[in-house]
Amino acid sequence: MKTINQFIITGIIMMHAAVNTKAQVKVAAGQTKSHELEVLNQLTSPSAVVNMPVSQLLNAPGNEALRAFFFTPVTNRTALKGKKIAVLAADGFEEIELSGPVWYFRELGAQVEIVAPKFNPAPERYGLSTPEMAKTHIMAIQYLQPVGWLKFDRTADQIKVSDYDAIFIPGGAWNPDNLRFDKDVIRFIQDFNKAGKLIAAICHAPVVLASADILKGKRLTGYWNIQVDLKNAGGTVLEEPVVIDGNLITSRHPIDVADFSRAVENWLTRH
Repeated sequence: MKTINQFIITGIIMMHAAVNTKAQVKVAAGQTKSHELEVLNQLTSPSAVVNMPVSQLLNAPGNEALRAFFFTPVTNRTALKGKKIAVLAADGFEEIELSGPVWYFRELGAQVEIVAPKFNPAPERYGLSTPEMAKTHIMAIQYLQPVGWLKFDRTADQIKVSDYDAIFIPGGAWNPDNLRFDKDVIRFIQDFNKAGKLIAAICHAPVVLASADILKGKRLTGYWNIQVDLKNAGGTVLEEPVVIDGNLITSRHPIDVADFSRAVENWLTRH
């Protein structure tokens, strides 16, 4: 399975922009009755899955600073030594928004753990099959397209506030929805906030903080699609790459990963 470094390396060496493949196939004749076959084929939609290599993001015009962030060697390898960071993530996390900051924090000497909700399979009547690895891994996406699996270290019901100096939540359109429904995740965020410890969230992730009801009176930012939700939760939304308000750091998009990661570093070195 992929490690964080393998996520980065794999993306860098993949220089082709897209690989088209059929995501679903039509049900073949002989597998079921003709009427059922006709209905199933109408319910099944073939689609092209396009992979976005990390290299394509880093080489895109306007992302020169993001590229430099990853390819400039980290010199202070002990800046975050002794700090322990929990990454709260679930299926559907945006790959670079997790792998990028985790890589950077580990380069700075921090101990980082991936924390996921306790495995909770969908009810049988949903008709879904769950791979065995879903019990120990979470699924990465790139702009709504699944790209790989990452092993997590602990589950949200196993951790306590005193275990960590900071938490950060990557985005991804699915990941926050999975997190905000988990009572252990929400309780942990609320307790972490009461302790005044750092909570960092990027892209879609601030909606998890809205579900934890900790945004009233806060200045923050987030992905454009969720900004109305942040306002409805009592926050003041700013259109900036990074917004810091007390123990809360938020960013908008994968292109903000460098600024976001440095803001977390700076906060932790001052506290």
